[in-house]
Amino acid sequence: MNVIVILCDTLRRDHCSPYTGGKPLHECWSQEAPPWSVPTPNMERLAERGTVFENAYCGSSPCMPARRDIYTGRLEFLERGWGPLEEEDLDLPRQVSGPPNMSIRWMQENGLPVSYLVSDHFHLWEQGSGNYHMGYSGFQFIRGQEADGLYTDPVEFDCPPNDRMGKCERHWRNVHFLRQSEEDWFAMRTFSTAADWLRRNHSHQNFYLHIDCFTPHEPLDPPEDLVKLFDPEGYSRFPAFNWPYAKWRDHMTSEEFQNSRARYAANVVLVDRALGKVLDAMDELNLWDDTLVIFTTDHGTFNGDHGRIGKLQTHQFDAVAHIPFIAAHPGGCGAWRRQLVQLVDIYPTVIEAVGRPVPDFPDNKPLNGISLFPVLQDPCAKTRDFALMGMFGQSVSITDGQWILHQSPVPENQPLYWHGYHLARFIPYGLGTYQNGRREVHDCPPWSDPTWLSDKASDLNELVNRCDDQPAPVRQMQQILRETLAKLKAPPEQVTRLGLDR
Repeated sequence: MNVIVILCDTLRRDHCSPYTGGKPLHECWSQEAPPWSVPTPNMERLAERGTVFENAYCGSSPCMPARRDIYTGRLEFLERGWGPLEEEDLDLPRQVSGPPNMSIRWMQENGLPVSYLVSDHFHLWEQGSGNYHMGYSGFQFIRGQEADGLYTDPVEFDCPPNDRMGKCERHWRNVHFLRQSEEDWFAMRTFSTAADWLRRNHSHQNFYLHIDCFTPHEPLDPPEDLVKLFDPEGYSRFPAFNWPYAKWRDHMTSEEFQNSRARYAANVVLVDRALGKVLDAMDELNLWDDTLVIFTTDHGTFNGDHGRIGKLQTHQFDAVAHIPFIAAHPGGCGAWRRQLVQLVDIYPTVIEAVGRPVPDFPDNKPLNGISLFPVLQDPCAKTRDFALMGMFGQSVSITDGQWILHQSPVPENQPLYWHGYHLARFIPYGLGTYQNGRREVHDCPPWSDPTWLSDKASDLNELVNRCDDQPAPVRQMQQILRETLAKLKAPPEQVTRLGLDR
């Protein structure tokens, strides 16, 4: 079977119409949501061919930790933060296509699927994480996104004032040269390139195509006509600005906040239009009968929830951790599943789909993912009892689908170790000398938010902390968290750091 995995960065579940039925967002979730709907007909088109998972959760946050979950089938955030693949990682592309740098002819003669990456996600290439492309049979990098140093020409161009001296200045310089029409936006170029690859390569047996699209991740600069679907003012009041990761009232006016939400929604519409290019190619090439398509994201983002905008600030609340996950597959018919699934499940699912064996994982670092084929075929099949998510050095969240516990670390946040020999380059931590497979972490202040318990049955957006009035579920979920950490062979210091041994 062929496989196409589509990952769109920072995509909120409530902006995907398969999950809303096209209703205005404030009618589907919280009154904090905006009063408009986001049309995503191509996501609906995909959902009609397969299975929509209602209880999909991320795992490791943010961007690259989530990708390492996908590429290794293991939760990264319990051991380290943002970083590259390491030598002992049994990364997914190499499990599909075998040793790197082999000829396509050699792969064909040895019955190995061809794998290919199409991405405009600059994090995959930048220092500190820049080796995720190396295991594929081939790859194409769509240049110009975010901090990619594509152009250095000394010209004048529109740029938000707070980006003038930062890395995103490169983004605004690049788009000054690259954009003439909607087809030039990065999402459109990424999916167009992937569709062209399908047209040229669909005759390969059991191929694996991985599409990693940076949009709707900020910078929020979609075509203005799409912004006007949600804010008639378009760019007239705020020609160019970027959003903070903070409580928005501390940094933005109400008008800026509403305009930024409109830009985010417009980015989602742009992604959906771009997605249609790949779906059209699949129609044209009759690929649906022998192809599994997985559509998802690495995480969501706050968009007014809890008074916040952006991510990386607090617990993995619903807006960030509860993600869209759609699997279109042969024989699919618009089914829905309530079982808990996570991004680590992509790893064994892809390997099984292309007919390759899942490698043997060492006992001290077991595979955390579960193949989704049983639950795709049987609505009663079991996946897992609990989903675990978090960011390195911060709170750890666990859910059974109803109760969600966000366990804060103790104030000193110690002991904490970075497991792995690479340094922390993208998100800086104070790391000690590498000894016995790990480094001490000296400087990782935890978020100030207290431990939090949410009841999803009555509080979809997790706005009410039930710790004080529901002590029994708190104790129960804490015990389950201890047991789950042990089952996953998490570093033992996590239990102490989280205060679970007190």
